Amino acid sequence: MPEPSQPSNAVPSSTVAAQAAHLLLSAHCDIVWSTKTFGQFDADQPSWRAFTGQTEAELLGRGWVNALHPDDRNLPYVMPSHLTSVFEAEYRLRHVSGAYRNMLVRMLPVLAPDGSIVEWLGSHCDVTQQRQTEQRLRLAMQGGRMGTWEIDLGSGSMACSDAFKANLGLPPASHIDYAQLTGAMLDGELQHWQTVVHAAIASASDFEIDIRVRWPDGSLHWAHMRGTCTSDGAGNVIGLSGISLDLTASKQNEETLRLTLAAGEVATWNWDIVADRVTADSNMARLFPVNADTATAAPLARYLDIIHPDDREQVSTQIAQALQAHTPFEASYRVTAGDGQYRSVIARGRAEYAPDGTPLQLPGVLLDITRQKQVEDALRRSEERYRTLIELMDQAFCVIEMLYDEQGRPVDFRYLEGNPSFVKQSGLENAIGKTIRSFVPDHDQHWFDLYDQVVKTGEPVRYENEAVAMERWFEVFAARLGGPGSRLLTVLFSDISERKRSEQQLRQLADNLSEMDRRKTEFLATLAHELRNPLAPIRNGLQIMRLAADKPATVARVRDVMERQVNQMVHLVNDLLDVARITRGQIELKPERTDLKAIIANAVETSMPLIEAGRHQFQVQLAEDPLPLKADPTRLAQVLGNLLNNAAKYTPAGGHISLRAVRDGNEALIEVRDSGVGIPAESIATVFDMFTQVGQNMGRAQGGLGIGLSLVRRLAELHGGSATVASPGAGLGSTFSVRLPLLEEAAKVSAAPAAPASPASGAHFRVLVVDDNVDAADTLAAVLDMMGHATQVAHDGAQALAVAPQFLPDVIFLDIGLPGMNGYEVARALRRIPAGANVVLVALTGWGAENDRSQSSAAGFDHHLTKPANLLAIGELLATLATPTTPTTPTNHA
Repeated sequence: MPEPSQPSNAVPSSTVAAQAAHLLLSAHCDIVWSTKTFGQFDADQPSWRAFTGQTEAELLGRGWVNALHPDDRNLPYVMPSHLTSVFEAEYRLRHVSGAYRNMLVRMLPVLAPDGSIVEWLGSHCDVTQQRQTEQRLRLAMQGGRMGTWEIDLGSGSMACSDAFKANLGLPPASHIDYAQLTGAMLDGELQHWQTVVHAAIASASDFEIDIRVRWPDGSLHWAHMRGTCTSDGAGNVIGLSGISLDLTASKQNEETLRLTLAAGEVATWNWDIVADRVTADSNMARLFPVNADTATAAPLARYLDIIHPDDREQVSTQIAQALQAHTPFEASYRVTAGDGQYRSVIARGRAEYAPDGTPLQLPGVLLDITRQKQVEDALRRSEERYRTLIELMDQAFCVIEMLYDEQGRPVDFRYLEGNPSFVKQSGLENAIGKTIRSFVPDHDQHWFDLYDQVVKTGEPVRYENEAVAMERWFEVFAARLGGPGSRLLTVLFSDISERKRSEQQLRQLADNLSEMDRRKTEFLATLAHELRNPLAPIRNGLQIMRLAADKPATVARVRDVMERQVNQMVHLVNDLLDVARITRGQIELKPERTDLKAIIANAVETSMPLIEAGRHQFQVQLAEDPLPLKADPTRLAQVLGNLLNNAAKYTPAGGHISLRAVRDGNEALIEVRDSGVGIPAESIATVFDMFTQVGQNMGRAQGGLGIGLSLVRRLAELHGGSATVASPGAGLGSTFSVRLPLLEEAAKVSAAPAAPASPASGAHFRVLVVDDNVDAADTLAAVLDMMGHATQVAHDGAQALAVAPQFLPDVIFLDIGLPGMNGYEVARALRRIPAGANVVLVALTGWGAENDRSQSSAAGFDHHLTKPANLLAIGELLATLATPTTPTTPTNHA
């Protein structure tokens, strides 16, 4: 039975009127009933039985209550004290199908002339679809864009979206804090806000409130605020955050609807067709403002005149058709109210006829549906707005139905609706009406579990996870559609796969940069260590030579030590230069037809001192057939020398080292095997990386910069080959393999290395040495003196230009990095004076790349020596000057 709602002046005054109302309401409502006892059924109710499935015995008395939803059975059903009112309530009623339907209930008493209650007349209207539509719109609003805000309770500062600022009438660029927010509230609203917020903070719970705010232009607006509390680790509330929505229009509509309800909605009337007189109740008179003296009886034409002109002819036609066809009359139209406005109504009636078929009277009811029309229009507009929003937004929107197996476990879901972005975000085409497993049979179970949780709890969730079988990442907002028991969900989601890939790439880049930084730090520390190692004996040797100048044997021994250390430093620098050249793609190979065996012989000869120093057993196995290559013999000897030196260093004393070279198809296979420290499995992949040292992570580092193996691989690749490594593990030795392409036709090449040229002893020159490093200039001059040449030294460009005309040198060794005028500028100046026009200019520089040699050639240099210059290279260079032809481009003597 219904609860009291809004009052009405519509009270049937007779049993006849009640019967007429009962008859016409049955054409409009799902259930129409009457009873003489309030709160009980004292007679059979056919329409109730048809809707609920209860039997007559089950509904009598208070048995009808058992058809209500269990949560709605405890509503207070007390007879109202005002018997001149229409009472209204809403509850859930079990349909004959077993589903509960939302029912809008209205009832009113039928009074006898003495004012006593004859019976109670009531109706039930099914509004389930309307409520579901309202719920759907509410959930769509939750997932859509609206104002957002955050409040820091400690500082009072706020962070909010432009939409939130718009709810307060503020421009996007404005700044707002908590004080400004509360300052915009009306006094009464501020107290209400403080009460609600303080209660939420005290319980750390969510809250929502409607408040009125005054905009900067002075206008009043409604805002809906929904928020939640943010707590710190100790559980103390430190902030608030939430959403806002401008409710001004909605509140205005609500007020209009409230006033409409208060004015009443139902009127009854009867048209005496024979007398052409219409009698009506007060509500009818209000809707059809006829003259007071004729309000109780007026011809039909008087009422038709008040109908909107556009609807008048149609209503007349519908009345005539109903009377002629003996069918119920129903018409929707507009009438002019007393305030001059039009109201929307529905008229329903059924004519009574004489035995001969003549229509006698047409009783009926008039329902004021202005409020309903306004609600429907507002609902339609709101639905259109949100449907447009859903259609246009980039996020995908869909409605799904959860599917379960016999044990009640979530196993699938079916797509019921989707917006245009659905296909773009999901990659699923023509999915409506189909299940996800029909597209993705192996869809991850965690998605079903998540949606099942939302269905059962009714709590919306935001979720971000991977759909492995779809090879996509999704960000999802899911909310239940409908009340408990519903299996429908609204889902907003976006494909964030690209963002996830970018995040992964950024993480990988950060890891790579961190690893590179770590290796750089290790390399710099190693470089400092490796440079200090030879510097210490060199410094000590100088001290010994100074103290033991009269002991030739000691000086000779110390000189040998110093020479070895200097050679070691030169080797380190050359390796670094090689790495730099390879990295920049500037290394210059000098390929020639040669035999691999000759290269192996050179490499073995170079590495034998280190192998013998470790007392290793060394074995060489070479193929009997020639292994012809087109390669740079010096660089390949460097490759094999690095591998042999590496094996010697990382093999304990008395170990085994073998070198094997054989033909493998169209390639030469070179293997260097040792019984040394081996390589852990996790280090195999990084052995050839720059600055990586075998054994370093096992506490067995043997010096060096960690670039030798990197050079091996890069030089092998420059020759069109490859370098690999294999090892059973730590302590079990290693095997390094190099593959190189063989020539298709064997070419006879000399197996013996070419003998280095020896310095000429017969030619002597006047040599000017120009270097700002005094020690370097003096030592080079001293060496040239001992070779029999006449020398003079200058330490800058100006001094060189002054000395040259007096000294008239044959050869000038000129440093590039001079202070003031650099070497290039001095060379150009020398070429412009007679003393330097034909002199042989030799560049001395630490830079030996191809572009460096091009620069020296353009400046007028004849030759290019890379520091530190080897005495043998200097001797060979001076020896070539005895020939009648002088090179026209700088010759490289690295």
